[in-house]
Amino acid sequence: MTAAVEFSGVTKRFGAVTAISGISFAVAAGETIALLGPSGCGKTTILRMIAGFEQPDDGSITIGGRDMRGLKPYERNVGLLFQHYALFPHMTVAENVAYGLRHRGAPAASILPRVREMLELVRMGEYADRRPDRLSGGQQQRVALARALATQPTLLLLDEPLSALDAKLRYDLRNELKQMLAAVGSTVIVVTHDQEEAMSLGERVFVMNRGTVMQIGAPNDIYWRPHSRFVADFMGRTNWLEGHVIPGPDGRPQFETAAGWRLEVEANPTISGPASLCVRPESVEIGPHSEPPPPGAALGQILEVVPLGPVRQIVVEMSGSARIVAAQSNRVGDAPLAGARVSVSIPPGAGVLFPASQL
Repeated sequence: MTAAVEFSGVTKRFGAVTAISGISFAVAAGETIALLGPSGCGKTTILRMIAGFEQPDDGSITIGGRDMRGLKPYERNVGLLFQHYALFPHMTVAENVAYGLRHRGAPAASILPRVREMLELVRMGEYADRRPDRLSGGQQQRVALARALATQPTLLLLDEPLSALDAKLRYDLRNELKQMLAAVGSTVIVVTHDQEEAMSLGERVFVMNRGTVMQIGAPNDIYWRPHSRFVADFMGRTNWLEGHVIPGPDGRPQFETAAGWRLEVEANPTISGPASLCVRPESVEIGPHSEPPPPGAALGQILEVVPLGPVRQIVVEMSGSARIVAAQSNRVGDAPLAGARVSVSIPPGAGVLFPASQL
């Protein structure tokens, strides 16, 4: 099956700076992927090359099996939704949505029905005659999406589509946006620096850094099984335990910290001796203090409890001044108290091992 979008060995330079370094990937028709990474990692450059605003220096880009080299932006059936929605202020909502259709020479009789269809999809039908300055940020985002979808693009590119909105509106529209994209069935590429946005919108996430794709996978796979320290840190809060991999009494590997805390880990034949263990806060379990600690647990003291809406973070000081963070559901009335002595445990296989030297 022909890929909707395919990059083969693509490199892009801006003077002495290599923005994209020999990357290759394919996006299936109807798939939604998220390009995730810090500012300057190259994700927007990828979007601009797909749209035709930039040309690769090496390699090839195909859309639907067709080589895009030399094709102008208007010669590609690509819809764009920018970070700042770029609505025409002198046009009404309906006129903004119709603009792309008129520009591409759509039959006059088909334009109004299509505009109405798109505005209903984004729940903006009653605002057709308003101008953008009379809309909220969320409403402008919906109009921009309707305009991008009106021309029935083969491919839809979203560049930080929710970053201009406040946190509450971002959360609400993220869920709506996912439903809208599913309804139209287009192939979608979302650029974002927000880990939650990438995980909620993308069927696959492409984590980028310094012009390369560090890891590709389903959101949960990347979160729980990162391939590098960079990916582990960028995908969310994590604990790093330093120690050694040693053989356990049953022959299976264990991870031992400098303070003597032993944890069961998944075997990794490439790692022995000094190592680091990546453990997500959600995997850290807090229990009552007992002497000696239960098998596989270690003792510590709670330094602080931080409520973060639906979850709370519990910071525990372990032996040797090491700290570990646990995340729990923030239920009413059962929060542990700062200063309390507790036991800390991690389920077998919950962490991911990395060589101690890996960055």
